Amino acid sequence: MKLDIIGDIHGCYQELQTLLKELGYKWENDQFHHPEDRTLAFVGDLTDRGPRSLEVIRFVYQMVVEQKNGYYVPGNHCDKLYRFFLGNNVKQQHGLETTVAEYKQLTKQEKDEVKHMMITLYENAPLYHVINELQTVIAHAGIPEKYIGLHGKKVKTFVLYGDITGEKLADGRPVRKDWAQDYHGNRWIVYGHTPVLEPRFVNQTVNIDTGCVFGNKLTAFRLPEKEIVSVKSSLPFVEEKFRY
Repeated sequence: MKLDIIGDIHGCYQELQTLLKELGYKWENDQFHHPEDRTLAFVGDLTDRGPRSLEVIRFVYQMVVEQKNGYYVPGNHCDKLYRFFLGNNVKQQHGLETTVAEYKQLTKQEKDEVKHMMITLYENAPLYHVINELQTVIAHAGIPEKYIGLHGKKVKTFVLYGDITGEKLADGRPVRKDWAQDYHGNRWIVYGHTPVLEPRFVNQTVNIDTGCVFGNKLTAFRLPEKEIVSVKSSLPFVEEKFRY
């Protein structure tokens, strides 16, 4: 099995298509595939902040649900959009407002289609994917070894938000512990959530959220090769968004 895991996209559809081309994916007979039979995976946070969130939803839905040639795990932004589509009273901030603004421009039929796609993606996704063939776990904000194989509220909170303490930084972001420093498992943990300037390798973990929506780049991690492939963002660079 050969896998290409894509970091947080956040509505950067143009960069996603550039990265997929760089990775060797092609359209043939209305199917998107790789000549070496590689499979795509997505670490979540498909939407919000970037300019073309709905096209990202459509593409990931096509790969994961229609073609059944992709893996998807939800991120915290996916969770929030899902709750918005269910009709919950969700605050439209931290990027959700950009996705909602796009959504409001659609026709009734288009709205129904996009809502169906996102709800279907979310409701059929596991909290995290364990891919035994590659000794790999894909989880949006990471996962400690003790939680692999478990589910429940604590696991969901960790997978969506990371190892949060409940405290807040001056800019309102949650304080997170660096859980990867304490990971000593044999499986790769591939995750995103916290923007980094370069893919961050710690023990057998790699953070591939290289902050495309904040002007840095969109990154893929290829297995079994353990290779990084990135493309530059077209958006303005926002230095303060990067933790490492």
